[in-house]
Amino acid sequence: MGLGAVFALLTPLSGDLSAKHVAAWQPVKLAALEGQFETERGAPLRIGGWPDEARGETRWSIDIPKGLSFLAYGDFDTEVKGLNAFPEEDRPPVAVVHLAFQLMVACGSALALFGLTFLFLLVRRRRVPLQRGLLRAAVLCAPLGFVAIEAGWTVTEVGRQPWVVVGFLRTAEAVTPMPHLQLPFAMFAALFLFLGVMVVVLLKRMVFASPGAEPTDPEPEREVQP
Repeated sequence: MGLGAVFALLTPLSGDLSAKHVAAWQPVKLAALEGQFETERGAPLRIGGWPDEARGETRWSIDIPKGLSFLAYGDFDTEVKGLNAFPEEDRPPVAVVHLAFQLMVACGSALALFGLTFLFLLVRRRRVPLQRGLLRAAVLCAPLGFVAIEAGWTVTEVGRQPWVVVGFLRTAEAVTPMPHLQLPFAMFAALFLFLGVMVVVLLKRMVFASPGAEPTDPEPEREVQP
């Protein structure tokens, strides 16, 4: 956990470098990530919200003024291109990309917060913290890494649509049509579902089989013969 807390401090730096790379080379993807429809200077950083493509706005978000311009370009007043600056056929599915990005950031932030809390308690008390609340939080945080990875994969792959090579080759031009793909997809989905269920079952058995997992009855006292 201590090592995880250290890497939690490095994660924002990696995210900052990635955001600047996306802003420089894939501005339409950046606009989809943040639900930025209009081109504007001092664009806000949005937390949450639902991109409404019909109305051309992101609704119910918490906006941090000029946050996106600063994070993407290092300047509070830099212009950020919005989705409306690009043809509709060149835009990715905005809602999917935005929500996957928000989910990835939320999972990463939760893991970072938990790791830093663990490290703080470890240094302060000079022993591994075993409070019940902290252990429950560890259980809740356990799947968040996997969720963040899948959400990040969605951001990467869906966010670059409709391109394989941005500006040069579209996905529709690169994919070879192949019939009868439904069966292999269904088989792989069933296989991964089966493996997931087996992992849960095996982990449950390991937990209940571990020492101290179940209360044991004390041994009856033996009578001592004089």
